[in-house]
Amino acid sequence: MIAVTSGTHDEFREYVVARGAALLRAARQVTGDPNDAEDLLQTALTKTYLAWERIEDRAALDGYVRRAMVNINISWWRRRRLEEYPSEELPEPVPPGARPHLPEQVERALEGLPARMRAAIVLRYCEDMTEQEVANVLGVSVGTVKSTVSRGMAKLRGALAAADRRLEAQA
Repeated sequence: MIAVTSGTHDEFREYVVARGAALLRAARQVTGDPNDAEDLLQTALTKTYLAWERIEDRAALDGYVRRAMVNINISWWRRRRLEEYPSEELPEPVPPGARPHLPEQVERALEGLPARMRAAIVLRYCEDMTEQEVANVLGVSVGTVKSTVSRGMAKLRGALAAADRRLEAQA
């Protein structure tokens, strides 16, 4: 059982009230879905609350919560294999030359990347963080972020090109 003092509870509560909206926006950017974002933030805040006494640098709390969100989201990605989105209407026909499977291809290509590379790309391009911010969240240097994102994007482009070739061969 974790002993939580009243001061700890109040301090954590003040933090959540002050930073909750910004953290929820970040969670929405990571997940792309408002409901998943709420779940992600709640889970990350629970982990933060349990570790509250061990977090010495209170100025780095946002980074701690963001890193927890990234790690949790990566775990969720690994567990999620197939999603269905029920709809009452069929989607519009795809015009010739369009890439109808692109979101699925991108998701599959992202899943094929190592966890840190995936996290760096998601933080950089989905959460629109600067390279310095990504470096702080992941605990690496800016140079490592640049090279990791560059290699990751090259792998994504290669995976998407291969997927396009497979689709063309099937047609």
